[in-house]
Amino acid sequence: MLPMKLSDRARVALAFLLLASAPAIAADYVQAPGSSLVFASNYQGETFTGRFGSFATTTNFDPKQLAASRLDVVIQLAGTKTGNGDRDETLSTADFFNVAKFAQARYTASKFRALGGNQYAADGTLTLRGVSKPVTLTFTWTPGAQPVLSGKATVKRLDFGVGGGEWADTATLPNDVAISTKVVFKPR
Repeated sequence: MLPMKLSDRARVALAFLLLASAPAIAADYVQAPGSSLVFASNYQGETFTGRFGSFATTTNFDPKQLAASRLDVVIQLAGTKTGNGDRDETLSTADFFNVAKFAQARYTASKFRALGGNQYAADGTLTLRGVSKPVTLTFTWTPGAQPVLSGKATVKRLDFGVGGGEWADTATLPNDVAISTKVVFKPR
């Protein structure tokens, strides 16, 4: 039997069928300007907020392909600011972030859950001061040319050795630290 020659039209149709049957791939994004990552706590009853030195986020997220989605956030701890010089200096010491030994923290997630509407949960792992623990980030996903992830999490600082020793008293400094983020993305 002689091999069959495909017409140009048949080749285009075959290529379309092959592409249409390929599995969907989640969109690949990197952090764009306009993003923020902040934390809030209180000291002796006075609430304060802070911003990390810098952070970089990448994601491969598609609400229709949660099983294939990924999130990676690298947080530079040096340069963390709370608006109080003494507190900022203390945060960099061995009692808190120990920036000399652990320059960065990292949050990674590969398990996502739909919570309804445009609400999701990322069940991930935070590595801070060499300790890795599970942390859930709940977030909204606003699609578009530059999608936006707006999320919140609670981190138990003592689980990571942040504020140990004399700072371990949760009546002075609570164990729960509120984290909030707004990440604007652009395609990679």
